[in-house]
Amino acid sequence: MGITGTDVSKEASDMILTDDNFATIVAAVEEGRSIYANIKKFIHFLLSCNVSELLVMISATLAGWPLPLLPIQILWVNLITDGAPALALGVDPPEVGQLLKPPRPKHAFLFGAHDLRLLPLQGLMIALATLGSFVLVLRVFGEGLATARTFAFSVLTLSQLFHALNCRSQTRSFFALGPFSNPWLLCAVAFSLLLHLGIVYIPFLQPIFHTVPLSLRDWGLMFAISALPLVFMEIYKPLYALVRRIRREPEDYFGVFPE
Repeated sequence: MGITGTDVSKEASDMILTDDNFATIVAAVEEGRSIYANIKKFIHFLLSCNVSELLVMISATLAGWPLPLLPIQILWVNLITDGAPALALGVDPPEVGQLLKPPRPKHAFLFGAHDLRLLPLQGLMIALATLGSFVLVLRVFGEGLATARTFAFSVLTLSQLFHALNCRSQTRSFFALGPFSNPWLLCAVAFSLLLHLGIVYIPFLQPIFHTVPLSLRDWGLMFAISALPLVFMEIYKPLYALVRRIRREPEDYFGVFPE
């Protein structure tokens, strides 16, 4: 106890309660688990986005296609477009039922088996959306390379912004969590989208980022393609929960204390 405890007991203790209230331990554990979960969301989002970009560039190179994305565009996505949503995930409110989960083992890896399966899968979905849109515009619609690159660049950006909504939870629906329960994330997604619109339509930025203006029809198609990863995960999450209940699998560990 920090108030009534002796100096000797404080020096020998592993934990000191500055308000002498045992309920503080519960609040501290919940806060610690929330911070731990948000760190995982932050890293998961950035890693899966980077996997998608890597797959796009490697696949296009192996297929002998023109590069769907230029270095300046990839740099923009990594530094600007992904930055704000990733930071917003870092302040996501705690999920309901965090204290009901058992603590994690002392030497447990940051990501569990489920996370390690989802990381490449989500990156693959975003990569397929980007590559598919590039081929669609270049080969099917017969547009120029600049238009196809701008289209693919926009699909990649929008897909990753939709994916940020996915990353609030790997097991619970974004809508079940409450779409407006993290207003910072919605503001970050809107801010990143406005920045992307700027480099597509502001004339003096177009030569820098090698973009061309797109039509309203193009944006409608882009939003439809980019939303596919979100739609897939909204279907996957309840199915995954149902399978776990049928198999009676134990709850995932969730904690920050080593013991």
